Amino acid sequence: MKFTKLLGLSAAAMLWASGSFAQEITLKLHHFLGAKAPVQTQMLEPWAKRVEELSNGKVKIDIYPAMTLGGRPPELVQQARDGVVDLIWTLNGYTPGLFPRTEVFELPTVFNNDPAATNLAMRDMFDKELKQEYEDKGLEVMFLHAHAGNGIHTVDTPVHSPADVKGMKLRTPSRTGAWVIEALNAQPVAMPVPELPQALSKKVVDGALIPWEIIPALKLQQQTQYQIEGQDHWRLGTSIFQVSMNKAKWDSLPDDVKAAFRKASDEEWLKEVGDIWRTSDNNGIKAAEADGNELITLSADETQAFKDAMQPVVTRWEDEVKGQGIDGPALVKEARELTAEEEKNLASQ
Repeated sequence: MKFTKLLGLSAAAMLWASGSFAQEITLKLHHFLGAKAPVQTQMLEPWAKRVEELSNGKVKIDIYPAMTLGGRPPELVQQARDGVVDLIWTLNGYTPGLFPRTEVFELPTVFNNDPAATNLAMRDMFDKELKQEYEDKGLEVMFLHAHAGNGIHTVDTPVHSPADVKGMKLRTPSRTGAWVIEALNAQPVAMPVPELPQALSKKVVDGALIPWEIIPALKLQQQTQYQIEGQDHWRLGTSIFQVSMNKAKWDSLPDDVKAAFRKASDEEWLKEVGDIWRTSDNNGIKAAEADGNELITLSADETQAFKDAMQPVVTRWEDEVKGQGIDGPALVKEARELTAEEEKNLASQ
């Protein structure tokens, strides 16, 4: 009897060592979009699988979409900080002013149209300029990324110039997005993106500042008629997102598991994320056009008129962060230079 029990214990130990029982850590990842949105199916699920494989099965990440663990999207940062959940994917703009240095990459004329280059530039700047503002909030960043940029969606108004936007009520994704809208003499209306379809249908807003990627997930082609962007996919800034872990949970992980997360979130992954969002954006506008919507691509002169209107947004951000002891002009210069360098690197590959 004792010998049999010993054999059983020995076999269990061997199975554990071989990896059959290697799953030790289950983590909850919470986010605000639906389970079928590209962010889950094309980014979060593949990333979670990558972590699981690189950890040799020691980690399992359960994904909870559409705020199924409770709360509203602006509460995700606090949920991760407080350890209510282990991991989050969220929009930085839902907690305005909380990550001011990272905001530099949201600005129009800093971001133009290349999410992959922006992702890599944020990584280049992270340790020196950005890391501390997340650690101070009890977060360990897995990776930061941009979407393909904010275009203008309107219910029934074609847009070819800043004057065409004047007086509109537009949903904004962030405080920098609000400044873009105000620079166009329009009225920003802040709300989480899941609330946008109803706001459009009830004419609470006349349009929105968001990428094309979200169109199919929210069926925005049914609530809007026009999508507007500049020449060569130029956009009016972007939004920055984070996948972050509760800092105490991160600190508790063994080194090999931490290494799995880092490898899963490396430079090659950030390039892939940029491609995912660009492809999703292209698919989104195709869905809108197939439903009868019109994509308006501004001419070179029209695009320049919008660029000219955006300079006060950059200046406003620089003035805003100065009060927090941040050298805004220096960050703008560095972000532009790093993004341009990464664009060249990507073009040469």
